[in-house]
Amino acid sequence: MLGALALPALSANPASAVSVPTTATAIPAVSCHNLPPLPYAVHAKAVTIRSKASAKSTALGVLYKSHKFSVAKKSGNWLYITDKTTGVKGWVSGTYVYRDVRMCLD
Repeated sequence: MLGALALPALSANPASAVSVPTTATAIPAVSCHNLPPLPYAVHAKAVTIRSKASAKSTALGVLYKSHKFSVAKKSGNWLYITDKTTGVKGWVSGTYVYRDVRMCLD
């Protein structure tokens, strides 16, 4: 008798599961991990541009948040940048100039 009660319940599940959309169909075709990295940004009011990748080296200028800049290379925690606003080239600390992290909600 117990087997007779379980049989209708088992046959009802596959029919209802077919009509419900699965989560696999709701996932977008483009994953967040495939997107290019975010650009570098200044995460302080101002950062000193230095002649060498060292905090004790000569200061060449100041990189402000409003300045446009490009990153040419990286050495340890230091970035070699070109400040396009002033034309100054030099090293800045990666502690204050870094890429934002993209948040991927899976």
